[in-house]
Amino acid sequence: MRLVHRPRSADGDGERTLANDVELAETTFEQGRGLMFRRSIPEDYALVFPFKKAKPRTLHMIGVPFAIDAVWTVDGEVTHLKRLAPMVGLGRGSADCIVELPAGAAEGVAVGDVVRLVEEAD
Repeated sequence: MRLVHRPRSADGDGERTLANDVELAETTFEQGRGLMFRRSIPEDYALVFPFKKAKPRTLHMIGVPFAIDAVWTVDGEVTHLKRLAPMVGLGRGSADCIVELPAGAAEGVAVGDVVRLVEEAD
């Protein structure tokens, strides 16, 4: 599975991969823990938080000693994005999915773009 980005003004040729190493945080425990207590994450990594419905959702950086790019989406469309500072960062946006990436990985992503997971064919 990989995470791809398509700018709102681009066709399929404008699509690029944001991460090839994707981890899903599906349980309440996994979502609560997030990236807490990890020392770092790989450059090609994304932690994806899928939710059943869209609503305002908050991220915090307590226990996370490195900066990240956070992307909030509804039905794959980016609704908010923010660089969160280590240990003190806080962000809030409406989402049915949140993606956490290494700082700088979401460069070029904008509100209205599409960010989605793609299953790899066997």
